[in-house]
Amino acid sequence: MKITFLGHASLSIEINDITVLVDPFISGNPKASHINIDTLKADYILLTHAHQDHILDAEAIAKRTGAKIVSNYEIVNHYAEKGIEGHPMNHGGSWTFDFGVVKYVNAIHTSSFPDGTYGGNPGGFVIEGEHKNIYIAGDTALTFDMKLIPMQTNLDLAILPIGDNFTMGVQDALKASEFVECDKILGYHFDTFGYIEIDHQEAKKMFFDNNKDLMLLEIGENLEL
Repeated sequence: MKITFLGHASLSIEINDITVLVDPFISGNPKASHINIDTLKADYILLTHAHQDHILDAEAIAKRTGAKIVSNYEIVNHYAEKGIEGHPMNHGGSWTFDFGVVKYVNAIHTSSFPDGTYGGNPGGFVIEGEHKNIYIAGDTALTFDMKLIPMQTNLDLAILPIGDNFTMGVQDALKASEFVECDKILGYHFDTFGYIEIDHQEAKKMFFDNNKDLMLLEIGENLEL
């Protein structure tokens, strides 16, 4: 499993020969100007919620690649009206795709499309694929619901928001890593704009001091599990 950070909360995940994009907000992010959305591969696009900084490039990429959108019922219906195929899910549900098993889990946040229309309830994803298991938290506060995840899935990586203000900050993300019982953390949703800028060294040290590894990738950089 290869995971590439595309900036903000955007990820490209390669599982065998299948590419899964998560929350593609790239063309509107000046820090990701070197990422060309017209060259990105996508077989599936997972959307955690409907805010613009998570869906901006979903329509364009899906129409170009034929990727299937996986998200909550409301978001999938929104894109179905645009002629884009999707797979609707809701909290607690799981489905076996050709790249692995996906479970849609709780997130505490809001969700609306850029025009203000309802975007369903926000969520996160647990993916079990290629003998590796990851948790993509989406935009969320710290929640006791995270403790349910390791009761079912032993995680190899937890991808957590760390920018604070709109989501968890570093301290709560550290607590979240304890809740999900995972010592290997990929931080995201930080530094894109002023409200969510963080001190990288301080954040890494906080995790290191608790015997955990917080990875902060450069945009375009990847890791392999």
